[in-house]
Amino acid sequence: MSATALGPDAPVRQAIVLVAGNPNSGKSTLFNALSGARTRVANYPGVTIERRSATLTLARGSVELTDLPGTYSLSARSPEEQIAVDSLLGRGPRRPDAILVVVDATALARALYLTLEILEIGCPVVIALNMTDEAERDGVAVDAEALEQLTGARVVPTVASRGLGMEDIRAALSAVIGEPSAVPPPPAIERPRELETDLAELEGLILSERLLANPREARAWAQWLLLSIDDDGDELRGVPVAAREAARRLHQRAGDAGRDLDLEIIAARYRHVDRLMDAVYAAAPAPRRSWTDRIDAVLTHRLGGAIAFALVMLIVFQALFSWSEPAIAAIEDLVTATQTLVSDSLPPGPLTSLIVDGVIAGVGNVVVFVPQIALLFLFIGLLEDLGYLARAAFVIDRVMRAVGLHGRAFVPMLSGFSCAVPAVMATRTLESRTDRLLTMMVLPLTSCSARLPVYVLVTATVFAPGTRVGWLSAGAVALFAMYALSVVAALAAAAVLRRTVLKGPVPALVLELPPYRLPSIRVLLRGVWQRVRTFLVDAGTVILALTVVLWALLSYPKDPAVTAAAADARAVVETQTLSGEERDARVADIDSRENGANLRYSVAGRVGHFIEPLITPLGFDWRIGVGILGAFAAREVFVGTLGVVFDIADADETNEPLRETLRAAVWPGGAPLMTPLAGISLMVFFVLACQCMSTVAVVRRESGTWRWPLFMVAYMTALAYTASLLVYQVGRLFGWGLG
Repeated sequence: MSATALGPDAPVRQAIVLVAGNPNSGKSTLFNALSGARTRVANYPGVTIERRSATLTLARGSVELTDLPGTYSLSARSPEEQIAVDSLLGRGPRRPDAILVVVDATALARALYLTLEILEIGCPVVIALNMTDEAERDGVAVDAEALEQLTGARVVPTVASRGLGMEDIRAALSAVIGEPSAVPPPPAIERPRELETDLAELEGLILSERLLANPREARAWAQWLLLSIDDDGDELRGVPVAAREAARRLHQRAGDAGRDLDLEIIAARYRHVDRLMDAVYAAAPAPRRSWTDRIDAVLTHRLGGAIAFALVMLIVFQALFSWSEPAIAAIEDLVTATQTLVSDSLPPGPLTSLIVDGVIAGVGNVVVFVPQIALLFLFIGLLEDLGYLARAAFVIDRVMRAVGLHGRAFVPMLSGFSCAVPAVMATRTLESRTDRLLTMMVLPLTSCSARLPVYVLVTATVFAPGTRVGWLSAGAVALFAMYALSVVAALAAAAVLRRTVLKGPVPALVLELPPYRLPSIRVLLRGVWQRVRTFLVDAGTVILALTVVLWALLSYPKDPAVTAAAADARAVVETQTLSGEERDARVADIDSRENGANLRYSVAGRVGHFIEPLITPLGFDWRIGVGILGAFAAREVFVGTLGVVFDIADADETNEPLRETLRAAVWPGGAPLMTPLAGISLMVFFVLACQCMSTVAVVRRESGTWRWPLFMVAYMTALAYTASLLVYQVGRLFGWGLG
């Protein structure tokens, strides 16, 4: 090896090895088998695609192993798809020292197309011929030696799921890195003479403009440009104007001559793939109907597939709603116990309040999402590795396409009914940035579990027991209506945004139905942990910061007169002869009244008074406004904030004193505050408003900018206000629910 890579004398820098391959080729499994537990996860610059890398120790040194996004070819239409080609061609800080191409031995023809593209680049290549055990089981034989001779690349048979061939991969990489003789010769692809002329012209421009210096890389990039530059518009970044215009000019010239450049490039490669297949591939006898086909006959059937999809999603829902509840409750209990311990250990004051109600509460607001995030990604990984996720996308795609969503968006959308935070993170299963953004923008409209305490409190407050709509209870009808509204709003918003802000064609679902396989539990759990860690480190810091800011707004300034009066009242209680329980009850009552008075005096309380003229047309007074402001920490905090505003200690949605106080609350003129109409207006507002700083934080993290979360908050707030205004004012016109 040369000194620039791993030479024994004085290595200048650590070599880089890129791992490329088709989806479902076992690429991630092989990457994990090579890297062990040393994987690092970050984002590629400028996009939200995960970049996994690890330090791999070889015989003569160490290299940085980087896993590229799975792809069937290097053609691209978006920055996310462009990652692979830019990395492979070194159109960034570094060019790779070697490329490890993971090839599925059971689907060799499909894999060889991408392999040819990579071989054209002119970089040392090692081909991992993966899943050879499955190929042998299916009666398929691949001649690895012949493939090595024909491609010039080193070929290593592997079974990544069992760790077989990993040492051979390390040895092959160690042998090729830094060795000029290890660069395979260019594939002998026969192309039409006109296409060769076009490629030579574009290659000459790339070299003359010094866009790339290596002729083989220039030829590879020229073909990529012709396949990727689109007259209808693309989202590709960093493509020089001269190269873009030259590619379009060549397409125009070919079109005028009745030629299709895309077809010529692709057909030439596939003709070469066919020749390679004839030389290295011994197919099985005439295939019989496999058990995979029999299962697919059910899972992709119009009716059977829909039933299976409903059952699988029911299990996922049950896990996110119920199975995660013990862990969530344990985390909440631990946070509460920690707050109590710190409060008892430190003297009362602003610092203690900051630590207890700001920092510890903020950490709790982050960690409480971990059970649902872990379970959701566990199920996504399990379903994807088993091969079912592609079938589910195929079944539901027709419905999703009707509103402009990608077929794979069904997992995040359905997960949103549990919690929007893990649901937003689940949009990573979508390849296109536009599809991910569209799904993220409408996800918070699905009625998550955090809204349920608000619905329960409001319906129990404004509908008397026994109130019915037909044979159904009024509360049940209202609850069903809120969930139905959330579904309609999410689908309608997707349809509108697809045609306006995120304008684009309805995405076509192009996917492969992979064979059913048992997942690797170790790889699955490692992937779950990586996503949990990413959330804790990236989104968690934003959530913690927002929690502290919101605590300050709800806590300061304090009214000195209120604080002094509360201290005097507590001193009086201490002088009285009372039992322990009675004394604690009186002190708790004093604390509750003090907290309520200080909240009303705080910045948030003053903002509540300030916005009262704006929210009065919705049926809300300043006290409800303060509750809405507090709910930005988390929607369910609305209930506790109302408890503080109305001086009710330890209030939750089932607290009868809080319900009675709300029923008795009146406007200054004496009219009741919480009428059935006002309650419905309030629930409609909560259905449509983005009252969750954690969701805002995770959208910021996933989108890579504050522009999209701020747009989401703005459009959802406007939608919520307008809908709530219509509900309340139209209801008043008809005289509904005023008493």
